[in-house]
Amino acid sequence: MTSQWEDLIPGSRAIRCQPVNLSKQARLRLQWFQFHEKHGRNARLTCRRFGISAQTFYRWKRRYEPERLESLESRSSRPRRVRQKQWSQELVRRVLELRRQYPRWGKEKLVVLLAREGVRSSSGTVGRILRHLKACGKLVEPPQRGARRRRRRSRFYAVRKPWGYVARAPGDLVELDTKDLRPLPGIVLKHFTARDVVSRWDVLSVHRRATSCAAALFLDEIQQRMPFPIRALQVDGGSEFQALFERECARRGLPLYVLPRKSPKLNAHVERAQRCHEEEFYEVYELPWTTTALNPLLRQWEHIYNTVRPHESLGYLTPLEFIQRWRASFPQGAKQQVSPRS
Repeated sequence: MTSQWEDLIPGSRAIRCQPVNLSKQARLRLQWFQFHEKHGRNARLTCRRFGISAQTFYRWKRRYEPERLESLESRSSRPRRVRQKQWSQELVRRVLELRRQYPRWGKEKLVVLLAREGVRSSSGTVGRILRHLKACGKLVEPPQRGARRRRRRSRFYAVRKPWGYVARAPGDLVELDTKDLRPLPGIVLKHFTARDVVSRWDVLSVHRRATSCAAALFLDEIQQRMPFPIRALQVDGGSEFQALFERECARRGLPLYVLPRKSPKLNAHVERAQRCHEEEFYEVYELPWTTTALNPLLRQWEHIYNTVRPHESLGYLTPLEFIQRWRASFPQGAKQQVSPRS
């Protein structure tokens, strides 16, 4: 059987006969020289074709031996001269004893304990000693006991947002989040916010508890009060956006994207909206702290926020003005994608 690299250098019997078992990087480098041979040994053309520098190409060209393709493999980058251990066996013994006595104490604390005994050492040295002891098996970390962090349950419908997904039109992506309201001792309410990331149109509501049932009711409000159809939702891993809420999204055919753990920055639009409503509504007005009395006032603020308040991120347009201009700029897309709702 002829080798797949036999045409690298025409007539090279050595390459045809020897077995080829190269790494991915070495095969790529072999393609450089195959291309180089087939195109008149033009080094500049080869560098442009593979996106490499001339310095890299010529370094591997000097190293390359056609009769020995292993010459294209990466070499070890380990220094010829390695720093030798500077600590004494007495220091190693004492560090090991202290670490076994206090298994969860780090190098900084061990340095302090050594200093109390008159032994001067740096945290870097103690850290290297600990790594050395673990590598040679003399120091074994104690097993973890007690309650461990529970793994997040798998979602039957929600998925991670696809890589490269970009919201380009109103309704392409609506972010949801909740916020605690604690105005007085003993009073806790849950503020729900939904924000369209393109038009900055917000829908707001307050519930007594952040449950999946309350989130499902809020989903009705979102679809009723946003002036365009919703094509995708994004939520964090809160329990209110699971169970009934997730089943309701599946029933309505709404794509639901869930964020990775501890990643509020990926929900930045709605997080910023939460701050706006806190600073410009809850901290400004004297409000009744019951859901029945507060929701009508919140609806009025929602109307002001969407139709009166200029948004710097929209060039000081209101969300309503932005949507109207978007419809005028993309009439065909507006007819297909955006339709006013009562």
